Amino acid sequence: MKQFGFSQADFDTFSIDGLEPRMEAIRSNIQPKFQVIGEELRQDLEAQLGNEMYLHIAQHARRTTNPPADTWLAVAANKRGYKKHPHFQVGLFDDHLFIWLAFIYELPGKQSIAKHFLEHQQSLKETIPAHYMVSLDHTKKKAERFDELDLSSSLERFRDVKKAEWLVGQHFSPDSAVVKDGALLIKEVKQTVNKLLPLYKLAHQSLK
Repeated sequence: MKQFGFSQADFDTFSIDGLEPRMEAIRSNIQPKFQVIGEELRQDLEAQLGNEMYLHIAQHARRTTNPPADTWLAVAANKRGYKKHPHFQVGLFDDHLFIWLAFIYELPGKQSIAKHFLEHQQSLKETIPAHYMVSLDHTKKKAERFDELDLSSSLERFRDVKKAEWLVGQHFSPDSAVVKDGALLIKEVKQTVNKLLPLYKLAHQSLK
C-alpha cells in the first residue's frame, strides 16, 4: 500500500511547463493513486451513509491552454457529477495535500446550507477540530485555521456572495509521513472524513 502515497515528484508535477505534459504526468502518476484512495473512501462512505456514493477524478477537460495548478478526486452522492453537491475531496497543490469537505459555488443549495450552519454554529465548533483548515475559494491555496476563523463572517459571505465557497478539512506538507505512506494516508483520509460527516449530514438536512 505504501506505493500509493505521494512522493515529492508528484508535487513537482505542478512545475512542469505546458498543459499536455503536465496532464500526462497527472494521468500517469497521480490519478492511479487517486483511484485507489478514492475507491477506499467511496466504499467507506457508502457503508456509513447507507446510500450509493460515486468517485469522480478531475479531468481538467475544459482547459485548453493553462495547465492546472492543482488536481483532486471527489466523492459525492451523485453519479453524474459532484460540483453541485456537498462532496469530499482529496487533492494536491505543489506545496500541500488537502482533504476537504467541500461546498463550492456551483452548489444550488448553498444559501440554505449557509443559513443552517449559521443557526448551528455551536455544533460546528464542537465538531471541527481547532487545527483544521477552512478555505473560501477552492482554486486558491490560501486557507485559515478553524480556531482563527471568524466563523459567522465566513458563513455569511458563503451565503451572500455568488462565487463564495466553504471548504473544511486538513492540509499536509509533502514531507509528511502521512502523505508518503499510502496506508497511513488512507487511514488519515477516512478519519478526517469521519470527523466531518456530521457537517455533511447537517448540510443534507438543510437541502430537504
